[in-house]
Amino acid sequence: MTIQLPTGSGELKAYEPRTEPFAATPGTPFTSRTVFSAAHVVADPFADVSPDSPAAVDWEATLAFRRHLWSHGLGVAEAMDTAQRGMGLDWAGAAELIRRSAAEAKAVGGLIACGVGTDQLTGPATLAEVRAAYEEQLALVEQSGAQAILMASRALAAAAKGPEDYLEVYGHLLRQASEPVILHWLGPMFDPALEGYWGSSDLDAATDTFLEVIAAHPDKVDGIKVSLLEAQREIDIRRRLPQGVRCYTGDDFNYPELIAGDDQGFSHALLGIFDPLGPLAAQAVRVLDTGDAKGFRELLDPTVELSRHLFQAPTRFYKTGVVFLAWLAGHQSHFTMVGGLQSARSLPHFARAYELADGLGLFPDPKLAEERMKNLLSLYGANQ
Repeated sequence: MTIQLPTGSGELKAYEPRTEPFAATPGTPFTSRTVFSAAHVVADPFADVSPDSPAAVDWEATLAFRRHLWSHGLGVAEAMDTAQRGMGLDWAGAAELIRRSAAEAKAVGGLIACGVGTDQLTGPATLAEVRAAYEEQLALVEQSGAQAILMASRALAAAAKGPEDYLEVYGHLLRQASEPVILHWLGPMFDPALEGYWGSSDLDAATDTFLEVIAAHPDKVDGIKVSLLEAQREIDIRRRLPQGVRCYTGDDFNYPELIAGDDQGFSHALLGIFDPLGPLAAQAVRVLDTGDAKGFRELLDPTVELSRHLFQAPTRFYKTGVVFLAWLAGHQSHFTMVGGLQSARSLPHFARAYELADGLGLFPDPKLAEERMKNLLSLYGANQ
């Protein structure tokens, strides 16, 4: 049996779907790396909302997906940009997500870290207001029992006059954090409003400020997540970190080589691509746990083409592909997203994502994925 997929040039090509999925079994947490998957949220498709309405979330399906990730030994990075923070999910929705997911993690013994930002600020803000917004979110995450991830702030990027403002705000937050946090540097390819973060559009200068923050408070920084999509820059930053501060790769283009590492170190992981790759990625890391870096690369390297496809420019719309694959894989019953973001990618983009994911065996039920793909094609007028 074949399926006719649009190529982007106005033509259809025949594709023969895989019949057997990749064989992956749930397992315990890893021993050689700490690995988080940033997780998406499942919209409530029956809610009467508009793109400007507060997010309507299907909490049962959203938490079920987190249990799926935990069952394979992955940690969950909650309420991050993968969960559409700032792109459909407002602070009220994120706060509820953090409370629910942290409670679920406690119930099942799952590893969780949650995003702390300033997205309750909806207009221009002073540095004092930015700091207070961060403090409010940090308090909620700490009260939930989860680890905090200090996310990059659009409001801080707009309010800061230079590097000294970043040093002051982050220094204050780190001093008052009750436990070590993860610092997140999200590049403008993920969010254009973060251009010039750390006080400069010169990445070398920005890196120096970032490292200065960490050097001043190494006991309060568990690690950093770097999402700049530049492997060598991440490696350079990794080698300059104080002893005991971890690097969590957020590079969805180069993650296999960064996690495998070199003779001078390696990166842990906090990745949006591990949402659709969860079971396969978990198996690869377990191979790495045995010391078999070659076997790890053999499993994970073939996934990079799919990741680069999902994260292609404009990169911030990668969430659409992530949710699309979750629907095809049977993790949710529909392909709708908060904010109507399911419209952010084209039919040829979806077709290629399906082809690549199916080739990797990511769909537990390949027949279900094929049927859902055909249904989507028919909605666009590409009858099979």
